[in-house]
Amino acid sequence: MTERRRRATSADVAARAGVSRTTVSFVLNERPDASIAEETRIRVREAARELGYYSHGAARALAGGASQTIGLVLRQSPEQVSSDALLAETLWGIGSEAHKGGYRVLVEPLSPGVGRYTDLVLSQRVDGLIVSGPRTDDEELAALVADDFPIILQGSLPTLDAPSVDVDNRAGARAAVDHLLGLGHRVVGCITNAPLAYTAAADRLEGYRDALGAAGIRFDAGLVVEGAFDATSGWSAMGALLDRAPGLTAVFVASDIVAFGALRALREAGRRVPGDVSVVGFDDIPLARHFDPPLTTIHLPARALGVAAGRALVERLAGGLRSARILLDTEMVVRGSTRRPA
Repeated sequence: MTERRRRATSADVAARAGVSRTTVSFVLNERPDASIAEETRIRVREAARELGYYSHGAARALAGGASQTIGLVLRQSPEQVSSDALLAETLWGIGSEAHKGGYRVLVEPLSPGVGRYTDLVLSQRVDGLIVSGPRTDDEELAALVADDFPIILQGSLPTLDAPSVDVDNRAGARAAVDHLLGLGHRVVGCITNAPLAYTAAADRLEGYRDALGAAGIRFDAGLVVEGAFDATSGWSAMGALLDRAPGLTAVFVASDIVAFGALRALREAGRRVPGDVSVVGFDDIPLARHFDPPLTTIHLPARALGVAAGRALVERLAGGLRSARILLDTEMVVRGSTRRPA
């Protein structure tokens, strides 16, 4: 078992830089009345950066108007971010609220295990963060929340006492699978949108299980395969499902982009959609209605999600919204990729 690394303190920074804790506080909080040599200031900042330490006092000072920048951190690789067809809408919503509050928006893809929030806080001088796609194994995020750094989760982590903005992923996924069951399908597979460490992926899987349970159908873990944000993962996951369950007549794919890969795999296997296999996606990206066949999916209000997240962070930076959960509804959109089983 990996030992959890202790977070650096101002005492650690002081020891590394060879100064007092008071000097560290004055430097990182940018006290204008402190007479400290520039060489000492540089040494303290370098020590803080090397140790991954930041002063929340500095962040609070910046929130008073020195930076006027908020960060949108996307917990995905740059390649995965590039395939996010709803990012522009979400960013439009965040930006509109940020600009009303006098803030700029900095966008930062941050792959799990690569890069640190504290690097962003120190180097880019952001006043607060919107973290999109939070993961259950993100210890550094938990540490920032514990330090009361201004953070809004775009997604949810029940274990963290931080304001969050999300859609009801579980209810949306249940509606998708209820639609398939209502058409008469009984062997229904599931391809997740991402690894289950992402809370949205875990919630959508729970919605799938909820629908099966309500219909009296036993959950079969063999009918679930993880996707990984992109179409290629949907293609390989669909191939695995067909190998495991040749009698599959329907599949819920918890992302439209991932579903496009699944549709390709079905075509290559000689399975007609929806004649042989019905497919439901999630997100309702613009291309979904133009695909062949047009994709039945769950509509995610991306711009409204961005507006709510941006507004929440501006309010948080103004001293309000200490802990709240904003949950937006999704909507079932029925198109040509589903029908009753043959």
